[in-house]
Amino acid sequence: MRDAQIRILLVEDEPNIAGGIIFNLEAEGYLVTHCSSAETAQVELTAHEFALLVLDIMLPGIDGFELCRRLRAMGSDLPVLMLTARGCEDDRITGLSEGADDYLTKPFSLKEFLLRVKALLRRSRRVQTTAPDYNFGPNRVDLAERRATTAAGEIELTELEVRVLQLFFSREGKVISRGDLLQSVWGMAPDTETRTLDNFIVRLRKYFEEDPARPVYFQTVRGRGYRFVRGE
Repeated sequence: MRDAQIRILLVEDEPNIAGGIIFNLEAEGYLVTHCSSAETAQVELTAHEFALLVLDIMLPGIDGFELCRRLRAMGSDLPVLMLTARGCEDDRITGLSEGADDYLTKPFSLKEFLLRVKALLRRSRRVQTTAPDYNFGPNRVDLAERRATTAAGEIELTELEVRVLQLFFSREGKVISRGDLLQSVWGMAPDTETRTLDNFIVRLRKYFEEDPARPVYFQTVRGRGYRFVRGE
């Protein structure tokens, strides 16, 4: 069945790129609303419900990083796929740290783009329908609501954070390799050289560990990867 009623918001200021994306999304049966600025996109996000935000970083006025930051500050868990001509690792990390769920560098294959769109929509629906609560130490994670309660207070989780936590929880006590995490969560090749994963684990430890420098729950297994344990 085609996703005829799924609404996607595209924020892209380059007409040729926007036209190609719209054509391909609509050919797949999606309903697409297009904005050429973040300011217009904010109005649309307030007025309508969307299943996915496809967001260019380099925009006139407010850039994509800032729009994503504002969206997460409002408590929105809308999946965000960032598009950019920038290819350096720092920009990718910035986008993910601001709450983006995936990141695609221009020029990109439209086939890959559509696969990522479908993957984000599929993951979002799965989290909404099947995610249980999970408790460890002083922490309680509600995956369905994308919310965590920790010793430091309450945290709104991004879609990407939920996916990482789901993977750790589903394999409690087992070592997950870097390659497996990169491929399963970020859609990267297992042998990709990147600090994205390491920085992400650091963030999880700041959320949930009493002493992030001596992690109890999110452990590094030297030379093999990472492991989640509930602790004592």
